[in-house]
Amino acid sequence: MKTHPILEQHPERRTKCLVYTRVMGYHRPVESFNIGKKGEHKQRTHFNECKC
Repeated sequence: MKTHPILEQHPERRTKCLVYTRVMGYHRPVESFNIGKKGEHKQRTHFNECKC
C-alpha cells in the first residue's frame, strides 16, 4: 500500500488508526485477532452501501 505524499512529508503528524470489526454481536479491534483470524479478515469483501 502506498502512503500519501503529504503523510510522507510530515511523519510526526501521523497517528495510529485502529480498525474495528463486528464479531459475534460486538466490535473488536482487528489488531487483537490471532494470525488466522487476521488472514480471514483480509479476505473479506468490503462494500459501500448506497443511500437509495
